[in-house]
Amino acid sequence: MTADIGVTGLAVMGANLARNLARNGYTVALHNRSVAKTDALLEAHGEEGRFVRTETLAELVQALERPRRVLVMVKAGAPVDAVIEELVPLLDEGDIIIDGGNSFFEETRRREESLRGEGIHFVGVGVSGGEEGALNGPSIMPGGSQESYESLGPMLERIAADFHGEPCCAWIGTDGAGHYVKMVHNGIEYADMQVIGEAYDLMRSVAGLEPAAQAEVFREWNTTDLASYLIEITSEVLEQEDEITGRPLVDVIVDAAGQKGTGRWTAISALEVGSPVTAIAESVFARSISSQQQLRSQTTQVFSSGIDEHAPTPDYGPEFVEDVRKALYASKLVAYAQGLDMLVAAGEEFGWDLDLRSIASLWRAGCIIRADLLDTIMKAYDVPASRRPQNLLLAQDFTEAINECLPAWRRVVAAAATQGVPAPVFSSSLAYYDGLRRDRLPAALTQGLRDYFGAHTYRRIDQEGTFHTLWSADRSEVQQ
Repeated sequence: MTADIGVTGLAVMGANLARNLARNGYTVALHNRSVAKTDALLEAHGEEGRFVRTETLAELVQALERPRRVLVMVKAGAPVDAVIEELVPLLDEGDIIIDGGNSFFEETRRREESLRGEGIHFVGVGVSGGEEGALNGPSIMPGGSQESYESLGPMLERIAADFHGEPCCAWIGTDGAGHYVKMVHNGIEYADMQVIGEAYDLMRSVAGLEPAAQAEVFREWNTTDLASYLIEITSEVLEQEDEITGRPLVDVIVDAAGQKGTGRWTAISALEVGSPVTAIAESVFARSISSQQQLRSQTTQVFSSGIDEHAPTPDYGPEFVEDVRKALYASKLVAYAQGLDMLVAAGEEFGWDLDLRSIASLWRAGCIIRADLLDTIMKAYDVPASRRPQNLLLAQDFTEAINECLPAWRRVVAAAATQGVPAPVFSSSLAYYDGLRRDRLPAALTQGLRDYFGAHTYRRIDQEGTFHTLWSADRSEVQQ
């Protein structure tokens, strides 16, 4: 039997993608370092389609039609390089290696460049949707050469999530573009979850709404412009009771958020390309501080809130809950705007012609950040290039939405500060918005200070060129 594609690495994601391919009519050659895992998959799901059992990578390659397509689903980093090293001598010019894991985009660029010299295509594919998405249709973000997409694209589009007849898969760009877009997707996901957490904390700590009541609030919010997968499942998590204690499950889960690195990579890359993704960065830092449990156990005992306990407490009722909804929506818009702005900066840095409308369309189904507002984002970029907004917040729909939410957003950030509730993404997103809207920022003083201690020069608002003040001499100004 000749297989259409081979999959090596049959942990949950690899196994589910293999099953997805087989369910869609492709013959899939299976390989895993432990043959027992291959046999377990075949025993449990062998009837779902046509599979070819192999015990070595050489057998896997021999089972494939030309050009050969090998999907690598192993842990990111050195394991990927190890599989590539073993695969390359077995392949021929024009064959395709696909990395479907969460690899760092710079490693994908390195691998693609190296294999290109040997005539082998290397495709870094971002796959979002978790285990369920991998099996039933994920959002797929492939990079690599256009030539490789001609062979691989129809197959990926067939197994991808479907949104009203459109596959959530499209060629992103060369070398590491696919993994980069997936990385930024995950960064937005970090911010999205953090603002939901901040909304929950404010409604509980300030307005006194318990988890069960909040479940109903989030369920209602999911019928508004906040409608999204994450809002939907938030209501389910909040209404869940712990079987052992009878308490809300959220109260018995340790409050230390884990992370696998993609959010951190997003923040680091944003610094490198000069893109201010403050919402994403603050969400990464929020997870970090949540994990400093030993430190927090000490500071809880000694740090003061600074709140005057004798001062009258404002009435934080239904109006406050609505304010929180608006603040959540505005902050969410900022996170998306910052992520897309980062993609533009990265495209300029790495030579990618990224289509923001197409990218937004891939996130409408199958992935974690799927949300109704993605249709509105697509609309913002579905215009001639000369009319596309420089920043998503400049699109008319979003400018109007922010203006409508702004008073509530400010009230919520003020309440968080006065009541001692940390809201880093709500606050930093508002500061980002205010930074964009100001016609003049204190950066002028920063430049003056830099010129004073380091002779870094500055520009003037009324003349061309760069200037320096002779601070240690007569303080006259000279043009450089």
